[in-house]
Amino acid sequence: MGVTLDLSHAQARPRPAAVPNLSGLTRAELADALVAADVVRPEKARMRASQLWRWIHHYGVTDFGQMTDVAKEMRASLTEAFTIARPEIVERQVSKDGTRKWLIRTAPGIEIETVYIPDVGRAGALCVSSQVGCTLNCTFCHTGTQALVRNLTAAEIVAQVQVARDDLGEWPSPKEDRRLSNIVFMGMGEPLYNLDSVAGAIDIIADNEGIAISRRRITVSTSGVVPELQALGERTQAMLAISLHATNDALREELVPLNKKYPLAQLMAGIRAFPGLSNAKRVTFEYVMLKGVNDSPAEAKALVQLLKGIPAKINLIPFNPWPGSPYECSDWGTIEAFAAILNRGGYASPIRTPRGRDILAACGQLKSESEKVRASARRRAERAQADAD
Repeated sequence: MGVTLDLSHAQARPRPAAVPNLSGLTRAELADALVAADVVRPEKARMRASQLWRWIHHYGVTDFGQMTDVAKEMRASLTEAFTIARPEIVERQVSKDGTRKWLIRTAPGIEIETVYIPDVGRAGALCVSSQVGCTLNCTFCHTGTQALVRNLTAAEIVAQVQVARDDLGEWPSPKEDRRLSNIVFMGMGEPLYNLDSVAGAIDIIADNEGIAISRRRITVSTSGVVPELQALGERTQAMLAISLHATNDALREELVPLNKKYPLAQLMAGIRAFPGLSNAKRVTFEYVMLKGVNDSPAEAKALVQLLKGIPAKINLIPFNPWPGSPYECSDWGTIEAFAAILNRGGYASPIRTPRGRDILAACGQLKSESEKVRASARRRAERAQADAD
C-alpha cells in the first residue's frame, strides 16, 4: 500500500498568473524581461540574467530575498515584478517500490501529475507532463480518457523538475551522485503538440549552469506527430521515443487513433529522417503488451521487419491496468517469448519493470483529477467512512 502525504495546506499558494515566473524563461527571455520591467539597464541585463539564472536553476531558490549577492533594492524590484515561487503541491504519494508521484496545481483548474522513478537511466528518471489532458484518445491509456484542458507553459514544465528536486534534496545542482539523472516526456499529453514550450523547457533544463541534465539524458516520446519530428530533433537535440504498440495500420488505428492521420509508412519515413539518428543515438520504440491483442510471435517478427535498418531499441511495457480499462496484460511467458524474437532480430528489447502501480503512477496510468473531487479529499472521505463503519 502506498504512503500518502497531503501537503495541500503546507504549500504556499501560487502568485497570480499575471506575474511572470522567471523559472520558465530562457536566458535571452530572462534578460529581456528584466529590461522590460525596468529592473536593470540594457547594458547590464545579460550579466544580471546570468546571476539570477544560477540562483534559480543551480541553487533552486524560491524567494528573491535568498539571493544574497543581489542588491537589496533590486531584490525588492524583482519581488514586485516577478515570481520564482513553486506551484501548489496538492498531493504527494510514495509507492512501496520508491516511486514518487506529485499532483501539482499550477493555476485554478490546472492540475498535472509528474512521477519520479528510482533506478532508471543513470540513477533515476522524472516522467514529466506537457499538457493537461490529451487529445489522442489512445485506448490503452488512462490519460486519453480525459479531454485536453490546455498546453503547459515552459515554466509549468520546468516546475515539475523543480518540485522533484526539492523533494529529493538536490539543490544546488549536484555534479555527481545525483538521484534525478534523466528526464522523460512521457507523462500527460502529446509533447509535439506543445513543441514551443517543450523546447523552451529543455533549453532551461539542459543549461550547464543550472539544472544541467544533458540533452542525451532527455527523451521526448511522441505518438507520431510526423510533421514535427524534424523540428523536435533540430530544436532540442533530445532523444526520441515513439509510442508504437502495433505493426500494422489497422491495429494501430484502433490503439493509437493518430495513426489514421499519420500511418506507419509516413511515421517510419519521418523517423528515418530524424536529425542525428545513429547507433549512438538510437530511437526507443515503446510497445505496450496487451493480452491477445498485439503480443503474438507473428507480431514480434513483423516488428523486426518494420524497424529494419533503424538504429533502435524496443521497450516492452507490461500493460498497467486502470479503472475501466478494456485490456489485460500479456502473460509473462508471452512477453519473454516476444522479447526473444526481437533479440534474435538484432534489437535490444528490455522488459520494463512496472513501477508505482499501487499509486497509479505507472506508464499509462496518469490522469489529472482536475475535473473530479480531488484525489486526497476522496481518500479522506473513504477513510472516514471506513472508520464510521
